[in-house]
Amino acid sequence: MQELVADCPRCGANAHTFVVKDMISTHIEYRWQRHFEAFCICKNCLRSTIFYLSQKDSNSEDVCRYPQKLSEYKHSFNNILNVEGYVSLRNMASRPAPEHTPEEIEKVYKEGAESALGNCPNAAVAMFRLCIDLATKSLLPNEDIDGINNQVRGKLKPRLKWLFDTRRLQNGLESLSECIREDGNDGAHDGTITFEEAEDIMEFCTLLLERLYTEPTKLEIANQRRIARREVS
Repeated sequence: MQELVADCPRCGANAHTFVVKDMISTHIEYRWQRHFEAFCICKNCLRSTIFYLSQKDSNSEDVCRYPQKLSEYKHSFNNILNVEGYVSLRNMASRPAPEHTPEEIEKVYKEGAESALGNCPNAAVAMFRLCIDLATKSLLPNEDIDGINNQVRGKLKPRLKWLFDTRRLQNGLESLSECIREDGNDGAHDGTITFEEAEDIMEFCTLLLERLYTEPTKLEIANQRRIARREVS
Protein backbone atom coordinates (compact mmCIF):
# COMPACT_ATOMS: atom_id res chain seq x y z
CA MET A 1 0.00 0.00 0.00
CA GLN A 2 1.51 3.30 -1.09
CA GLU A 3 1.13 6.38 1.07
CA LEU A 4 1.39 10.16 0.94
CA VAL A 5 1.30 12.66 3.81
CA ALA A 6 -0.58 15.91 3.16
CA ASP A 7 -3.21 18.26 4.57
CA CYS A 8 -6.68 16.96 3.77
CA PRO A 9 -8.86 19.51 1.94
CA ARG A 10 -11.96 17.46 2.74
CA CYS A 11 -11.82 17.11 6.54
CA GLY A 12 -9.07 19.61 7.42
CA ALA A 13 -6.70 17.09 9.00
CA ASN A 14 -3.15 18.44 8.95
CA ALA A 15 -0.22 16.33 7.74
CA HIS A 16 -2.39 13.24 7.55
CA THR A 17 -1.74 9.97 5.76
CA PHE A 18 -3.40 9.20 2.44
CA VAL A 19 -3.53 5.90 0.61
CA VAL A 20 -2.42 6.42 -3.00
CA LYS A 21 -4.81 4.47 -5.21
CA ASP A 22 -3.56 5.55 -8.63
CA MET A 23 -1.22 8.03 -10.28
CA ILE A 24 -0.68 9.44 -13.76
CA SER A 25 2.18 11.48 -15.23
CA THR A 26 1.00 14.82 -16.66
CA HIS A 27 4.05 16.76 -17.92
CA ILE A 28 7.75 17.54 -17.50
CA GLU A 29 9.34 20.88 -16.58
CA TYR A 30 12.96 22.01 -16.82
CA ARG A 31 13.66 18.83 -18.87
CA TRP A 32 13.79 16.68 -15.72
CA GLN A 33 11.03 17.50 -13.21
CA ARG A 34 8.10 15.14 -13.72
CA HIS A 35 4.61 16.12 -12.57
CA PHE A 36 1.82 13.78 -11.52
CA GLU A 37 -1.78 13.65 -10.44
CA ALA A 38 -2.48 11.12 -7.68
CA PHE A 39 -5.89 9.80 -6.64
CA CYS A 40 -5.72 9.41 -2.86
CA ILE A 41 -7.97 8.39 0.06
CA CYS A 42 -7.63 10.16 3.41
CA LYS A 43 -7.27 7.68 6.28
CA ASN A 44 -9.05 10.09 8.60
CA CYS A 45 -12.28 10.86 6.68
CA LEU A 46 -12.06 8.12 4.01
CA ARG A 47 -12.81 10.64 1.26
CA SER A 48 -10.87 11.12 -1.95
CA THR A 49 -8.63 13.91 -3.24
CA ILE A 50 -6.57 14.24 -6.40
CA PHE A 51 -3.21 15.80 -5.54
CA TYR A 52 -0.74 17.56 -7.83
CA LEU A 53 2.74 16.16 -7.20
CA SER A 54 6.15 17.05 -8.60
CA GLN A 55 9.51 15.32 -8.57
CA LYS A 56 11.72 16.71 -5.79
CA ASP A 57 15.08 16.38 -7.49
CA SER A 58 16.92 14.53 -10.23
CA ASN A 59 18.15 11.87 -7.77
CA SER A 60 14.74 10.19 -7.95
CA GLU A 61 14.72 10.06 -11.76
CA ASP A 62 15.19 6.30 -11.84
CA VAL A 63 11.90 5.81 -9.95
CA CYS A 64 9.83 8.71 -11.33
CA ARG A 65 10.60 7.90 -14.94
CA TYR A 66 8.99 4.45 -14.92
CA PRO A 67 5.34 3.79 -13.94
CA GLN A 68 6.16 0.25 -12.86
CA LYS A 69 8.81 1.43 -10.39
CA LEU A 70 6.43 4.05 -8.99
CA SER A 71 3.75 1.41 -8.46
CA GLU A 72 6.27 -0.74 -6.60
CA TYR A 73 7.70 2.08 -4.46
CA LYS A 74 7.61 0.91 -0.82
CA HIS A 75 8.18 4.19 1.04
CA SER A 76 6.17 7.38 1.51
CA PHE A 77 5.97 9.33 -1.73
CA ASN A 78 6.94 12.44 0.25
CA ASN A 79 10.52 11.19 0.05
CA ILE A 80 10.66 11.78 -3.69
CA LEU A 81 7.68 14.03 -4.52
CA ASN A 82 6.46 17.49 -3.53
CA VAL A 83 2.76 18.11 -2.87
CA GLU A 84 1.95 21.10 -5.09
CA GLY A 85 -1.82 21.31 -4.51
CA TYR A 86 -5.00 19.49 -5.32
CA VAL A 87 -7.76 19.48 -7.94
CA SER A 88 -10.69 21.73 -6.99
CA LEU A 89 -13.55 23.63 -8.63
CA ARG A 90 -11.25 26.50 -9.56
CA ASN A 91 -9.38 24.18 -11.92
CA MET A 92 -12.55 23.94 -13.99
CA ALA A 93 -12.35 27.69 -14.63
CA SER A 94 -8.81 27.76 -15.96
CA ARG A 95 -7.44 29.06 -19.25
CA PRO A 96 -3.82 28.38 -20.20
CA ALA A 97 -1.49 31.21 -21.09
CA PRO A 98 -0.34 31.47 -24.72
CA GLU A 99 2.41 29.03 -25.64
CA HIS A 100 6.01 29.94 -24.74
CA THR A 101 4.96 32.66 -22.26
CA PRO A 102 7.73 33.05 -19.62
CA GLU A 103 6.97 31.12 -16.46
CA GLU A 104 6.66 34.12 -14.12
CA ILE A 105 4.14 35.77 -16.46
CA GLU A 106 2.33 32.49 -17.13
CA LYS A 107 1.57 32.07 -13.41
CA VAL A 108 0.08 35.56 -13.18
CA TYR A 109 -1.96 35.00 -16.35
CA LYS A 110 -3.40 31.76 -15.00
CA GLU A 111 -4.48 33.51 -11.79
CA GLY A 112 -6.12 36.24 -13.85
CA ALA A 113 -7.93 33.70 -16.04
CA GLU A 114 -9.21 31.80 -13.02
CA SER A 115 -10.52 35.05 -11.54
CA ALA A 116 -12.15 36.18 -14.79
CA LEU A 117 -13.83 32.87 -15.54
CA GLY A 118 -14.80 32.57 -11.87
CA ASN A 119 -16.69 35.90 -12.12
CA CYS A 120 -14.17 37.91 -10.06
CA PRO A 121 -13.48 40.70 -12.58
CA ASN A 122 -11.67 43.12 -10.25
CA ALA A 123 -9.12 40.47 -9.25
CA ALA A 124 -8.79 39.39 -12.88
CA VAL A 125 -7.99 42.90 -14.09
CA ALA A 126 -5.30 43.33 -11.44
CA MET A 127 -3.59 40.13 -12.62
CA PHE A 128 -3.86 40.87 -16.34
CA ARG A 129 -2.50 44.39 -15.79
CA LEU A 130 0.45 42.83 -14.01
CA CYS A 131 1.00 40.45 -16.97
CA ILE A 132 0.98 43.35 -19.41
CA ASP A 133 3.21 45.41 -17.14
CA LEU A 134 5.83 42.65 -16.85
CA ALA A 135 5.76 41.92 -20.58
CA THR A 136 6.03 45.53 -21.75
CA LYS A 137 8.77 46.55 -19.32
CA SER A 138 11.05 44.08 -21.08
CA LEU A 139 10.57 46.04 -24.32
CA LEU A 140 11.97 49.28 -22.91
CA PRO A 141 15.55 50.24 -23.78
CA ASN A 142 17.96 51.03 -20.98
CA GLU A 143 18.80 54.39 -22.57
CA ASP A 144 16.49 57.41 -22.53
CA ILE A 145 15.84 57.57 -26.25
CA ASP A 146 12.89 58.40 -28.54
CA GLY A 147 11.22 60.53 -25.89
CA ILE A 148 11.17 57.89 -23.16
CA ASN A 149 10.78 59.30 -19.63
CA ASN A 150 9.99 58.25 -16.06
CA GLN A 151 6.26 58.24 -16.72
CA VAL A 152 6.71 55.80 -19.59
CA ARG A 153 8.88 53.57 -17.44
CA GLY A 154 6.57 53.73 -14.42
CA LYS A 155 3.01 53.74 -15.80
CA LEU A 156 1.37 51.21 -18.07
CA LYS A 157 -0.89 53.44 -20.17
CA PRO A 158 1.88 55.94 -21.19
CA ARG A 159 4.23 53.01 -21.77
CA LEU A 160 1.83 51.35 -24.20
CA LYS A 161 1.36 54.63 -26.06
CA TRP A 162 5.14 55.06 -26.34
CA LEU A 163 5.59 51.48 -27.56
CA PHE A 164 2.96 52.00 -30.27
CA ASP A 165 4.28 55.43 -31.23
CA THR A 166 7.82 54.09 -31.62
CA ARG A 167 6.55 50.96 -33.41
CA ARG A 168 8.00 48.62 -30.84
CA LEU A 169 4.50 47.12 -30.71
CA GLN A 170 2.41 46.47 -33.79
CA ASN A 171 -0.35 48.99 -34.39
CA GLY A 172 -2.90 46.21 -34.80
CA LEU A 173 -3.05 45.94 -31.02
CA GLU A 174 -3.42 49.66 -30.38
CA SER A 175 -7.22 49.85 -30.59
CA LEU A 176 -7.52 46.95 -28.16
CA SER A 177 -5.27 48.72 -25.66
CA GLU A 178 -8.01 51.29 -25.02
CA CYS A 179 -9.26 48.95 -22.28
CA ILE A 180 -6.27 50.05 -20.16
CA ARG A 181 -7.43 53.08 -18.19
CA GLU A 182 -5.34 56.20 -17.82
CA ASP A 183 -5.40 56.25 -14.02
CA GLY A 184 -3.82 52.83 -13.76
CA ASN A 185 -6.36 51.51 -11.31
CA ASP A 186 -8.98 50.11 -13.68
CA GLY A 187 -11.55 50.45 -10.94
CA ALA A 188 -9.90 47.82 -8.78
CA HIS A 189 -9.83 50.04 -5.71
CA ASP A 190 -13.54 50.86 -5.78
CA GLY A 191 -14.75 47.56 -7.23
CA THR A 192 -16.39 49.00 -10.35
CA ILE A 193 -14.97 46.65 -12.97
CA THR A 194 -17.55 44.75 -15.02
CA PHE A 195 -17.14 41.26 -16.43
CA GLU A 196 -17.11 42.69 -19.96
CA GLU A 197 -14.23 45.04 -19.09
CA ALA A 198 -12.29 42.15 -17.59
CA GLU A 199 -12.83 40.16 -20.79
CA ASP A 200 -11.53 43.08 -22.85
CA ILE A 201 -8.30 43.24 -20.85
CA MET A 202 -7.93 39.44 -20.93
CA GLU A 203 -8.27 39.52 -24.73
CA PHE A 204 -5.68 42.28 -25.09
CA CYS A 205 -3.32 40.53 -22.69
CA THR A 206 -3.68 37.22 -24.56
CA LEU A 207 -3.00 38.76 -27.96
CA LEU A 208 -0.05 40.73 -26.60
CA LEU A 209 1.57 37.61 -25.14
CA GLU A 210 0.99 35.74 -28.41
CA ARG A 211 2.72 38.52 -30.37
CA LEU A 212 5.63 38.81 -27.95
CA TYR A 213 6.29 35.15 -27.15
CA THR A 214 4.21 32.58 -29.05
CA GLU A 215 4.62 33.76 -32.64
CA PRO A 216 8.38 34.55 -32.50
CA THR A 217 9.16 31.24 -30.79
CA LYS A 218 7.11 29.24 -33.29
CA LEU A 219 8.90 30.99 -36.15
CA GLU A 220 12.26 30.23 -34.55
CA ILE A 221 11.34 26.56 -34.09
CA ALA A 222 10.19 26.35 -37.72
CA ASN A 223 13.42 27.98 -38.87
CA GLN A 224 15.50 25.52 -36.83
CA ARG A 225 13.60 22.63 -38.42
CA ARG A 226 14.29 24.09 -41.86
CA ILE A 227 18.01 24.38 -41.08
CA ALA A 228 18.05 20.81 -39.76
CA ARG A 229 16.42 19.51 -42.95
CA ARG A 230 19.03 21.28 -45.07
CA GLU A 231 21.85 19.81 -43.02
CA VAL A 232 20.48 16.29 -43.39
CA SER A 233 20.11 16.64 -47.16
